[in-house]
Amino acid sequence: MKKTTKTLQIAVPNKGRLQEPTLNIIRSIGLEFESGDRKLSTMVSNFEDIEIVYISAAAIPEYVQNGVVDLGITGIDLIEERNVKVEILERLGFGKASLVVAAPEGDGIEKLADLNGKKIATTFPFLAKKFLKKNKIKAEVVEVDGAVEITPKLGIVDAIVDLSSSGTTLKANKLILLATILDSEAVLIGKKDANKDNETLKKLLIRLESVLTARRKRYIMMNAPAKILPQIKKIAPGLSAPTIMSLSEPGMIAVHSVIDATDVWRTINRLKKIGATGILIVPIERMID
Repeated sequence: MKKTTKTLQIAVPNKGRLQEPTLNIIRSIGLEFESGDRKLSTMVSNFEDIEIVYISAAAIPEYVQNGVVDLGITGIDLIEERNVKVEILERLGFGKASLVVAAPEGDGIEKLADLNGKKIATTFPFLAKKFLKKNKIKAEVVEVDGAVEITPKLGIVDAIVDLSSSGTTLKANKLILLATILDSEAVLIGKKDANKDNETLKKLLIRLESVLTARRKRYIMMNAPAKILPQIKKIAPGLSAPTIMSLSEPGMIAVHSVIDATDVWRTINRLKKIGATGILIVPIERMID
């Protein structure tokens, strides 16, 4: 892998739960490139000099810190586990999970203090030991490679420290949550002392921010009596103000606005209640403030 001064290299996971959503978001900002299981790197064909480099998600934080690559997409959990100094440029909103401490139901471990003198399996030994020290718990940390949740059943350990995205895996293995160490999600990272004036980086961040902003919003259109416009403005004020258009029917208007994606159904119910009709919700591809 030969790095030139002009090429901006972005490290992405070469496998695992973060790979597919990472490639999806890179493509969603308009970057065109080839991907494949055996590729080590590939050039972006339509955006100046950008190279996509495929690396394990766990190694990306160190590659970025040491300047081997310019940018990387990985999880906050892996950044903290590697104990590196990098800058988070954007939170990407996918790959959300929590690093938790859990133990088998009915085994007598019901609180953190019960972990004293026990064995704990994890793929996050640094964070596990740091958490135990902070909470003054003396326990043995056993580093394992994958399938952490099964280790208590096998009698290898008494508890685990592992990632949990929904709690389903914990329940399936009859594990109870004792504590949450940290919350994680996928992030775009750069070196702490990186040159933020790089024009390619600026353009890339503008594209990325436009997509991330759009994903958090929805475009809403409706017909309504003109007399309820003041109420509509309070419910769906838009970015600065909604767009208003007169309809051929006297006393009726069409209103277009932007609302938070997380608030769609509550907003629709409120609008219907005051008399809005023909409400249409549309996803937004990109949004630039």
